Amino acid sequence: MDLHERRNALHCDGSGRCRLRLGEARSRERDLESFIDSKIGGHYKSRRSCFNLNFTKHFHDMGTTLRVGMIGYRFMGKAHSNAWRQASHFFPLKAGIEMSTICGRDPQGVETAAAQLGWKSASTDWRKVVEDPNIDIVDINTPNDSHAEIAIAAARNGKHILCEKPLALTVAQCEQMLAAAKKAKVVHMVCHNYRRIPAIAHAKRMIEEGALGAIYHYYARYAQDWIVDPNFPLVWRLQKGVSGSGTHGDINAHIIDLGRYLVGEFSEVCGLMHTFIKERPIEDGGGKGDGLGGKGGRKMGKVTVDDAAMFIGRFKNGALANLEATRFALGRKNHITIEINGSKGSLSFDFEDMNRLKFFNNEDPGDRQGFRDILVTQPGGAHPYVGAWWPPGHILGYEHTFVHTVADFVNAVVDGKPVQPTFEDGLRNERVLEAVEASAKSRQWVKV
Repeated sequence: MDLHERRNALHCDGSGRCRLRLGEARSRERDLESFIDSKIGGHYKSRRSCFNLNFTKHFHDMGTTLRVGMIGYRFMGKAHSNAWRQASHFFPLKAGIEMSTICGRDPQGVETAAAQLGWKSASTDWRKVVEDPNIDIVDINTPNDSHAEIAIAAARNGKHILCEKPLALTVAQCEQMLAAAKKAKVVHMVCHNYRRIPAIAHAKRMIEEGALGAIYHYYARYAQDWIVDPNFPLVWRLQKGVSGSGTHGDINAHIIDLGRYLVGEFSEVCGLMHTFIKERPIEDGGGKGDGLGGKGGRKMGKVTVDDAAMFIGRFKNGALANLEATRFALGRKNHITIEINGSKGSLSFDFEDMNRLKFFNNEDPGDRQGFRDILVTQPGGAHPYVGAWWPPGHILGYEHTFVHTVADFVNAVVDGKPVQPTFEDGLRNERVLEAVEASAKSRQWVKV
């Protein structure tokens, strides 16, 4: 056996310990035993059917390479591919990364993507990817209706899973995904990349250190304008059967997740959802595409998702929430604004100025009070993640958030430890999403 075959004979559980897979051919057992004994000596005690060892400590020493299979190759596929390429160049990963296989429906499109984005091979069958014994990690970037099926199959095949948001179409699907990942004892993560904006991660640190005191308010708005034109086609993101919801699940999910990350769990919500344009031209051509554009024909189809969603709510810690998401804010391309107010101070963040936090400290002298800028580019541990990049003042961008995500995920896989946000977080986010939708339909407050 080569190194990868030997490592594939090991099953790592969530505690970071590994066992020989039961049912492996006995002819491999002696070779595997000899190999591991030569690497880690007295830690290994031979048994007929399985063995235990402290594998995490020696994972990197064994020259381990984690092989990635990615399902989906368009918008998020590009962002994730860049992250898989770049992470090892800037962060001290505990294992190497091999961009093994990229998968998509269109043979020509996925072959082109493999060449352009740096993947070794291309496939049009996601099942072959998740069943490939040489694949360690499955990265899911497909339309929302296929997340659950792919993730559950990947877990059953012992793959660690990184999945784009929203985690699934429904709470029930999220629960099934989480159960499958737990049963398989694989590392699982939902890609809410905005948690790893250095300014957001620094805000989290400041809140935990008590800089804001008791939290009173969480206000967040996520605004875009890309579907204002009534002639914009009926892409999959505007079809509930594929996307689950519209603006709500696509971008409101991000600021819901950030609210949970920064402030705490929601307890109840009161929501409003609205569709401004009820029918659109049906998109020409086959396949789902990236859902961000296309050419519409003459035939019209019904829009079955929301164009805008907003809600007020309460957190379990008593803080109040006010969230708005829309794709009908002309001039706003990808505008995220957040303000958090507490008993000692406030924080304000604007994604269009993503390297900066604004902080008001009520303990400053009265004649010097006011929001002040924190330029979140200071290395040396002062600010999260930025020490791996450039000198102070050299700003980071959208793509870096995915690199941070991949770096944390790879190290968690090696350590056999959970990494936030997990599928549990994806499930909790979906519970909030569904509660808001139920509230909008009933026009009443709904418990989360």
